[in-house]
Amino acid sequence: MSTDVLELTAQPLTPEAFAAFGEVIDSRSSAHFMINAGRTRRHHDLAKVEVAGESPRVLISIFVSQPVTVPLELTFLERHPLGSQAFMPLHEEQFLIVVAPPGDVIDPAEVRAFITDGRQGVNYRIGTWHAIQSVLEREGEFLVVDRGGAGHNCDEYPIAIRVSLE
Repeated sequence: MSTDVLELTAQPLTPEAFAAFGEVIDSRSSAHFMINAGRTRRHHDLAKVEVAGESPRVLISIFVSQPVTVPLELTFLERHPLGSQAFMPLHEEQFLIVVAPPGDVIDPAEVRAFITDGRQGVNYRIGTWHAIQSVLEREGEFLVVDRGGAGHNCDEYPIAIRVSLE
């Protein structure tokens, strides 16, 4: 592992740019159908929830995160080898996303940084390396869907990364 700091500039989050790491959760760009006597638009199946390992189950939680400062200084990325992990802001909180493809080693050339527009959420695929929750400007509440159950489901990889905004 290099001791150099990887410098990244966060790019706008788009489904195409994020496709290698998971799905962008955004009702503004998804198909829908009507339910509840025509009063509710259901934006259906926006992300694939993945669970693996012994006795897996899907968890729904709310995380309350304190804001970070920019440039964001990271010392590690984490991954969840037994399940996907989705984050959806509840109050239009913008947040930074830093990701790398699954694998035992992180290639600095494949690390990417994104910034949400406040209404977008993300679903990290099984094994996708990602930064810890990095909400901007104010405390943020997020609906989180991830895996519970037996087995070790969080690895950390030391890497120095500095993320700036454009």
